[in-house]
Amino acid sequence: MKRIAIFASGSGSNAENIANYFKSNPEVEISIILSNKKDAFVLERAKKLNIPGQTFTRNDFYENDSIIKLLKEKQIDLVVLAGFLWLIPESLIKAYPNAIINIHPALLPNYGGKGMYGMNVHKAVIANKEKESGITIHVVNEKYDDGETILQAKCQVAENDTAEDLANKIHELEYEYFPRTVEEYLNKIK
Repeated sequence: MKRIAIFASGSGSNAENIANYFKSNPEVEISIILSNKKDAFVLERAKKLNIPGQTFTRNDFYENDSIIKLLKEKQIDLVVLAGFLWLIPESLIKAYPNAIINIHPALLPNYGGKGMYGMNVHKAVIANKEKESGITIHVVNEKYDDGETILQAKCQVAENDTAEDLANKIHELEYEYFPRTVEEYLNKIK
């Protein structure tokens, strides 16, 4: 049995999509969904999916090892960031080397880094009149959006696309590629 922990800060549509993808797979378990926000909708999704959900504080994450202890207790093999906005501390990266992956709503290295998430990314892509955008699934290291790329998928940006139009195209790519890429990556580790 391979066990996944999902970290999310917001709505959690990618977390739900991943959980549904693995629901009928007896060899993979979404063991816990963690959030840094008490009011994140992802926690409601976790309840509906019968997956334990838990929140944590900045102190838990950066100042002590309670999160690492929790992940080790649950025998987590892979940490998946699905719309999680905090920089991952070095201690967690060391505890899970090459076993933390993230999805970013742009073609890295473009439109990455601190503050570049969600609609901020899409607005910047539209403002710069880019012809294409996409998603990047990557290994997490000590810097925002800097780890080794696992997969990129592209979409066209039409001349009259709004940031919302682009967000919808990006969500489609995320839903199509993220769960499958998590599965393929999970099969490579351990």
